[in-house]
Amino acid sequence: MISPFHSKKAAVALVGLAAVSLALTGCSGGGSSAGGDAATGTYTFWDPYPQFDGTSDWTKLVESCGTEAGVTIERTGYDTSDLTSKALLAGQQGNSPDLLLVDNPVVSTLAEAGLLTDTDETGADTADIEENILAAGQVDGKTYGVPIGANTLALYYNKAILDEAGVDPASITDWDSLTSALEKVTAVGKKGITFSAIGTEEGSFQFLPWYWGSGADLTELDSDDAVSALDLWTGWLEQGYAPNSVINNTQTTTWQEFMTGEYAFGENGTWQLAGIKASDIDYGIISIPSKDGGAAPAPTGGEFLTVPVQSDDARYEVSEKIQACLTSTDNLVATDTTLSYVAPTKDAQEAQLAADPDLEPWVTAVGEAKGRTSDDLGTDYPKISEQLWKAVQNSLSGSASPEEALKEAQTAASSATD
Repeated sequence: MISPFHSKKAAVALVGLAAVSLALTGCSGGGSSAGGDAATGTYTFWDPYPQFDGTSDWTKLVESCGTEAGVTIERTGYDTSDLTSKALLAGQQGNSPDLLLVDNPVVSTLAEAGLLTDTDETGADTADIEENILAAGQVDGKTYGVPIGANTLALYYNKAILDEAGVDPASITDWDSLTSALEKVTAVGKKGITFSAIGTEEGSFQFLPWYWGSGADLTELDSDDAVSALDLWTGWLEQGYAPNSVINNTQTTTWQEFMTGEYAFGENGTWQLAGIKASDIDYGIISIPSKDGGAAPAPTGGEFLTVPVQSDDARYEVSEKIQACLTSTDNLVATDTTLSYVAPTKDAQEAQLAADPDLEPWVTAVGEAKGRTSDDLGTDYPKISEQLWKAVQNSLSGSASPEEALKEAQTAASSATD
């Protein structure tokens, strides 16, 4: 999921299953084995899915791709934050795994540290991958790895509440019509909208559709457009359309609020689809609207399958075969039972839609989405994001106006990225 950035294990678990029920096998430290034929032996694989054991579909898929390539895969699953630090350390020590599956914003960090091969070197085919999804793994014109899928954000809505308030969800096409809907909902004694504005990457992840939907750019946090986005969220709290709890809400806790059946809208991701299908809530899904109409660009979550640098570059040929197997159309779709990820290619997306038409709004949302490190932000993104979530916190808590909060954020971001 969040991806995003997938900061919560529960979300990661759903996302992992979503990504084609891709489960992994336990991995150890280094990929480059001493001596021997690079086309045989053991290849190491690290991923952010520690919740998957040896019986999972993902593990079986990984093992089968190793067998198809003529090798044995030794896999280890780490928590997302641990995976990044261990990957950096292993790269510095020259002991990287042969394949590394990482959250997409981490790709630029590892690439700029010189720890990843690019697709020109490995020969990976990215021609069929949607450009906006692939962009999250691109740095300075080079592509590092292949996405296994993407997820993003949209608005879930409670049909019963909207019916009671006389709101047609099809009428919600921009910020004004959404705010009008929230006013009608609260007028009949119901709760409006819940989202995550916590002071972490999850908060930035959830704010970005509104930020980008205003027309704002992450290189200018204090622009008039940026202020309008933060003013929207702040106004919703002041008017009682959103609860104060959003300041501390993770994507998990805000989802729990929506699942009480008391809220008209909840901003959340693809990874929650299986859960709401199993609930008693009569729900629908719409794209997050841009300020002046149309779907807002939401950030992409999801992982990239990368090939770290090895001392023996003969190993790349087998690593690429494993990578190609794991990201083939059949493997992106066939074992995907929860469909929390939208596949990165048109062919696989069409197969997903044929199996589950409920994915249509998510395919649309992913089509409009963009990578957080896109626009050549690379490793500057985390520094900018930190100041953005701080600005959101300061404004929603009332400690600063939207203008003041974002001006302070821009000053800090400029200093951090100079």
